[in-house]
Parts: sequence; structure tokens; C-alpha cells
Amino acid sequence: MVFESLADKLQQTFKKLRGRGKLSESDVTEALKEVRMALLEADVNFKVVKDLVAKIKERAIGQEVLESLTPAQHVIKIVNEELTNLMGGTQSRIAIASRPPTVIMLVGLQGAGKTTTAGKLAHLLKRQGKRPLMVAADIYRPAAIKQLEVLGEKLEIPVFTMGQENPVNIAKKAVDQALMMARDIVIIDTAGRLHINEELMNELKSIKQTVKPHEILLVVDAMTGQDAVNVAETFNKDLGLDGVILTKLDGDARGGAALSIKAVTGQPIKFAGMGEKLDALEPFHPDRMASRILGMGDVLSLIEKAESAINLEKAQEMQKKLRKEDFTLDDFLEQIEQVRKLGPLDQILGMLPGMGKLKQLQGMDIDDKEVKHIIAIIRSMTAKERRDPSIINGSRRKRIALGSGTRVQDVNRLLKQFGEAKKMMKRIQEMQKSGKKPSFKLPFMS
Repeated sequence: MVFESLADKLQQTFKKLRGRGKLSESDVTEALKEVRMALLEADVNFKVVKDLVAKIKERAIGQEVLESLTPAQHVIKIVNEELTNLMGGTQSRIAIASRPPTVIMLVGLQGAGKTTTAGKLAHLLKRQGKRPLMVAADIYRPAAIKQLEVLGEKLEIPVFTMGQENPVNIAKKAVDQALMMARDIVIIDTAGRLHINEELMNELKSIKQTVKPHEILLVVDAMTGQDAVNVAETFNKDLGLDGVILTKLDGDARGGAALSIKAVTGQPIKFAGMGEKLDALEPFHPDRMASRILGMGDVLSLIEKAESAINLEKAQEMQKKLRKEDFTLDDFLEQIEQVRKLGPLDQILGMLPGMGKLKQLQGMDIDDKEVKHIIAIIRSMTAKERRDPSIINGSRRKRIALGSGTRVQDVNRLLKQFGEAKKMMKRIQEMQKSGKKPSFKLPFMS
């Protein structure tokens, strides 16, 4: 889960605070010491931590807070607001040019994921109705041009290349080409280096001077913590940034980079990489991220994910089938595919208020390999078997296991789980008809 280590420590601190009822100034001071330690252990910049804790303390020890009926909730609300402000306050969007094309220049060190991010950003903008053109201006890294071309082919987005030409000329001609092709977004994938050096900066400055990009976005690896912050500070000073894209945020248990970058550089985080798939780039919402850190969930992001991933007509059709108890393995397969589009289970649970704290769900993980096995088993069945699993006898089970590359035990387990799921849905329908509230537990919650 994003910021899991930091979130656990902060939530534990506030749990103790809530258990005390009436608070004294010393209670708040003690809690803020723990907050300070948690942030420092999360690799948040020392000066940022010092300023943040001072702001929280100034607001939290006022009479209005300490004498209220729910002082702990007031303190948590203040922490939430200050964390939100620390990360930028509100979502920062890309500045779209009044006269197209909007030129976006991606910069950063080698290994941060610039090329993949160029593809993800182009994909995101295409889904928003834009017509992006990707530009291969990294002529130094072996296979960088080929990598961008492969991404372009997958995403059905054109890629402008000129081989090993001068990157400044490539960028200039790419903008001209975008005008001719009526492309309204140009994403320039520039070269990175293993370390910041004068040669890299001079090349980037030349591209900036020639094409005058509307946005210069720095791509940094969130898991590098304060190194990412130092890189951002240097790039901003030498080149002038408009924002930051944090990659691998889904694997960052600490959160040092995300919580420090805006305060240190003054530049907002605009996007966050939340996985390896090409649709795993999300707009960065400071308020939603603060809520997730404090265990309050992020329901808005979950709703947005669901809206983009789930077909409303199919969902309504599924609802009718459930009411008629006409749910088949074909429908089950479709549901699995829909849920997979939402992303990893731990990310989904992190968006639900309080779910991360449930003991039954701690450490719970659905292995993608297991899901692929389930899909392979269902696809190895005939249409008749998927409609009516009761006909699947011993010999059919052997054939399905052989066809799916699994064991007969795996086929048996899936059929048993499907049978239990159907029974559970039937009970829900019966209870809804009688107006009763379901009072049973789900199998994985027991």
C-alpha cells in the first residue's frame, strides 16, 4: 500500500490520542513527537518536518481544540489539512496552450522511467480526448527510441523519430510535424544521465530555448526518497520546472519524496505512477493522499477508477442476472476482468476508509498468478460447462485441468468457490426481499 509504513505509525499515534478522551497540551506535544519521528523515519526532509510539526502544534494547542468534545478528531483534522497543504493543497493540472500544440518536455535522470512515463502520459491524455504525438529525443540510451516506438504501437499513438540526429533539431521538427498532423499535444522524451552534469543541462536548456515548452515535468523515482528531492531541487534551479511526476509511488512505503518535493522546490507533483501497466498513471491529489495516509480512505479516486474501468450497461445487466439467479461462470469471468482493471487489491483497500486497519485484511493479497489460473480454468471449459457447472464430472475436470495447465484440485476448488458464491448471492436476494439485513460473514473474513 502507498506510504504503508508511515500510515501505520501515524494511525497508531492517533488511535492512542482518541483513546484518551479529554486532551491536555502535554498529550498533544507527546503525540506530535511521535508524528515527528514517523515523518523523519519516512525520509521526509528535516526542515519540512520541523516546519510542519510547528504549524500543527500552533493550531492544535488552542483552547477551542483542547476544550472541544472531540479534541482528538480536531487534531487529526488539523494534521490532515497541514499534510494536504504540504503536498500542494489542490490538484495541479497541465497548462494547456490556447493555440495547439501544447509541448510537454519530460526530463530526469536515467532509470527514473521517463520513456515509460511518456507512454503512460500520452495514454492518459488520449483517454481525455487529446491527440498526442510522442517524440524520441533520447539518442544516447541504447534502445530508447525502439522502446518508445513499441509503446506507440501498443497505444496507437504516433511517435516522431529522426534516429541519431541532434536532439534539439528532433524536438523542433517534431513540433512542426505535430502542426501538420493536427496533433494537439507533443510529449518530448529527453535523454537522462546517471548523474546531473553540465552537458545534460546544456542540452535540455537548448531544447527549452528552441521549442519553448508549455510544461517541463521532472520524472523521479519516489522510492529514492531525499535523493529525488535533491534531484528536483537541482533541475528546478538550473532548468525551471513546472511540475513533477513521481514514478513507483505504489511501492513507496515511506513517502519521503512525495511529502518533501513541493515544500523544497515550490513545484507541484502533477502525476503519480501507481503500477507497471500503461494505464497506471494518475493525477496527484494532495487532499486524497493525505486522507489515505491517515486511514480515512480515498473514495473519490476509487469511484473515478470504477467509472473508467466498469461498463455501466454490463453492470446493470449483471444486476438483473443476479436477481434472476442466472449467474454463470461466463459472468464470473467477466467480473474478474472488471475488478482486475481497478488495480491491485491492496491499492483498492487503501482507498476504503478504515479497511487497511481490519485485522482480517492485513497481509491479504491476491496473487496475479492465481487469478490467471482461474481465468485459464474457466476458458478451458466448453460454453455448456460454463453455463451449467453441474455437468462437470471427473473426466471433464481432468480435461479442464490439462487444458489450463493446472491441477484437478484447482478445478475442484474453483467450482466449490463458485457454488458458495452463488449460494451467498441467493441468500442476499432472499434477505433483500424480506427486508432483513444480511448477518453472515464472507468466506475470506472468517
